[in-house]
Amino acid sequence: MIRYIKEFYRFLKHIMQNRQLLFTLIKNDFKKQYLGSYLGLVWAFVQPLTFLLVIWFVFTYGFRSAPHGDKPYFLWLASGMIPWFFIANTLSAGTNAITSNSFLVKKVSFRVSILPLVQIGSALIIHMALVSFLIVMFFFYGFKSNMYWLQLPYFMLCSIVLVLGVSWMTSSIQVFVKDTGHIIEVLLQIGFWVTPIFWNISMISPAHQWILKLNPAYYIVQGYRDTFINHVWFWEMPNVTFYFLSITMMFFILGAIVFKRLRPHFGDVL
Repeated sequence: MIRYIKEFYRFLKHIMQNRQLLFTLIKNDFKKQYLGSYLGLVWAFVQPLTFLLVIWFVFTYGFRSAPHGDKPYFLWLASGMIPWFFIANTLSAGTNAITSNSFLVKKVSFRVSILPLVQIGSALIIHMALVSFLIVMFFFYGFKSNMYWLQLPYFMLCSIVLVLGVSWMTSSIQVFVKDTGHIIEVLLQIGFWVTPIFWNISMISPAHQWILKLNPAYYIVQGYRDTFINHVWFWEMPNVTFYFLSITMMFFILGAIVFKRLRPHFGDVL
């Protein structure tokens, strides 16, 4: 265990020493996704914002769904969809982080373990824009900021650590098993519907709710809703918080071990 703690410390030290390189890679990856289109980087924000605006129009003027407490249904829905967008996009991109950057893998001086972090940083830019849009919509509906918004960075950090650990594992396996990316896409589709995003977990019998709470994405989605909608601090849910932090650290350590074991063979396969 001490060895892995030291390795993690060296990883953080490497990030701090090469933060300029990391920011450059994030910027280049972000630009690369939209290079060649007339609007360029504008599409990075137009696509998710358009989807949220369509959802807002449908559930405000179409279905006219019942509000959740004093909050419109759209705000409740967007508070759950925005963190899911981040988790799904980073997992999907993170799984392909090694295979899509094979030219960097073969560079001896380059620390390959930061590649999934590049994908996370790229997706975080869009996520911050969506969160800003959500905050603007809260103001639009007449709600004011409050102290509970201060815990938003905590849930963002939880998302990043969880996704980084899983991405280390899936990206390294993807090098040897090309079906890994397709499996992740299928699991994300299933995860979208088993995670209480469009529906409320109170619809499930209390005796069976614990099963859904085993899904780490539940904690993140619920955390965003507790921040914006329910006004609940994360330490007020000690059992769920302890479980999430435990499972996240398990994924993080396991992902680091798998990545470290498979890393020496990347160059041979790629």
